[in-house]
Amino acid sequence: MFKHDKALLHEVRVDAPNPNYAAMLLEQLGGPQGELKAALQYLSQSFRIKDPEIKDLFLDIAAEELSHMEMVATTINLLNGHELQAQNATIGSIEAHVLTGLSPMLTNASGQLWTAAYVNVTGDLAADILSNIAAEQRAKVVYEYLHRQINDKGVRETIDFLLNREEAHNTMFREAFNKLQDTGSLKDWGVTQDSKLYFDLSTPGGQHFNANNPQPPSFNNPNAN
Repeated sequence: MFKHDKALLHEVRVDAPNPNYAAMLLEQLGGPQGELKAALQYLSQSFRIKDPEIKDLFLDIAAEELSHMEMVATTINLLNGHELQAQNATIGSIEAHVLTGLSPMLTNASGQLWTAAYVNVTGDLAADILSNIAAEQRAKVVYEYLHRQINDKGVRETIDFLLNREEAHNTMFREAFNKLQDTGSLKDWGVTQDSKLYFDLSTPGGQHFNANNPQPPSFNNPNAN
């Protein structure tokens, strides 16, 4: 069961309307690294998770991603303003002026519709968590690109908050990954001689990585207290 709290997770504001940037921000609403993709990916992955703590983690983060989606959509609304001005719209932002009455669409910044093909679900907990870590990292990169291209202090504050939350989710998924021991695809990791081979195919070059004693991936920080 989900409930909607009318208060945004974090207040959003803009200094002034900016329809062109509103179109750019659609990337994090309906793009392949956006908030809707993240919410539905984590929700979909959670359905078969048996570990109650990790299941709760996936559901909690999925719910928060929906709140991020609400923040992004609200920001887009503020940036679009109140006037239909298709004649001044750039490629990618026209549909808001001629189709949706300025309502944010579930598209990327180029106007391509959101698709469930963005969602990755394998049923293997290790693979899904690694996919989620990568998803959070990619979302962070997109927000960093968006941050560089706007001087609006209100928008920047919102992006700053979302960037930090992506980092928090990344950390939590890494913590969850470190709890996995010899399960699923990790159970048979590196069991044959073939798993220890490194093909040096760079000429000129040399073997820069030692594959003689491969270890399962871990995100533990050896310097952590």
